[in-house]
Amino acid sequence: ICIRALSSSSMSVEVARSEADTGVVADRPIYNDDERCNVKLDTSMGDIEIELYWNEAPLTCKNFAGLARRQFYDNVPFHRVVRNFVIQGGDPTGTGRGGSSIWNAPFQDELNPALRHTGAGVISMANSGPNTNKSQFFITLAPTPWLDGKHSIFGRIKAGMKVVKRISLVEVDASDRPVDVLKIHRATCIPI
Repeated sequence: ICIRALSSSSMSVEVARSEADTGVVADRPIYNDDERCNVKLDTSMGDIEIELYWNEAPLTCKNFAGLARRQFYDNVPFHRVVRNFVIQGGDPTGTGRGGSSIWNAPFQDELNPALRHTGAGVISMANSGPNTNKSQFFITLAPTPWLDGKHSIFGRIKAGMKVVKRISLVEVDASDRPVDVLKIHRATCIPI
């Protein structure tokens, strides 16, 4: 594998060229996922800025920021809104069953006892059990202490709580899916 650096003002990107047994050469971007940032979500209801807890949840932050750098969250819906509980997104299928991590496999929980779901604006990973984190995440709308020790907290809302509040009030169906499509138009990394 030969790696060469490309210059970019918006992100650090390298291109790796590899040759398969077939002789085909493919270019694929390699991102600097260790570069710390916060993430801004440009949603259909306004902007939300997320402060990431890199010291407390480094793998989870690396995954979330890495997915944002790869435009993974662009045009992905918030597929679940439960008033006074959570707003959930990060599944490109919009079903609540999809998603992927930057490693293309589930990754381990980062359960820090110092971090708790104490109120609105906490950002955590959605999962289907221990060590099943991928791309789905949720924003709390109220204290949710029963989630402590089960979901990896990796950030908080830094700006845009009014947007979060507006999202929490949208009309939903019997399955807690927004009646009108509610999307993350774009997720971008903001250097810190």
